[in-house]
Amino acid sequence: MKNLKFLLLGVFFGIVLTKSEAISWYRIYEMFKFQSFHMYGIIGSAVAVSMVLMYFFKNGTIKDYLGNQITIKEKKKGFIKTLVGGTIFGLGWALAGACPAPIFVLIGHGIFPIMIVLIGAMLGTFIYGLLSNKLPN
Repeated sequence: MKNLKFLLLGVFFGIVLTKSEAISWYRIYEMFKFQSFHMYGIIGSAVAVSMVLMYFFKNGTIKDYLGNQITIKEKKKGFIKTLVGGTIFGLGWALAGACPAPIFVLIGHGIFPIMIVLIGAMLGTFIYGLLSNKLPN
C-alpha cells in the first residue's frame, strides 16, 4: 500500500507517454530522419522541466518522499565519455525504436515482442555492471 503512489505515478507517466505518442515507432523514426519536430518538442520539454526541478533540488525546496533533503553530487566533466555513452544509447534507441521508459509502456499495451528489447537492455546493464570498475568513469 505504501508504494501505491509510485505505481500511480508510473501509470500517469505511461499515459503521458502514450498520449504524446512518444511510444510510437513511427514518431521515433521521423525524429531520427529529422522529418518531424514532435519528439524534439517532448524531449525539450523534459529538459526544461528537469532544469527547473534540479534548481529546486539543489536549493532544498523539494525533499524526497521521506522528507529528507536531496543531495546531488558534482560530477567530473567529460566530453568523450558523454559522447560515447550518448552514441551507444542513441544507436540502441534507433535500432529498437524505444528508449527505456516506452519499453515498459509498450509491454503494458500488450506489445510483447518488445520483451526482446527489454532482455537486451537488462543484459547490457548487467554487462556494464560487470565492466564498470574497469571503465574510466
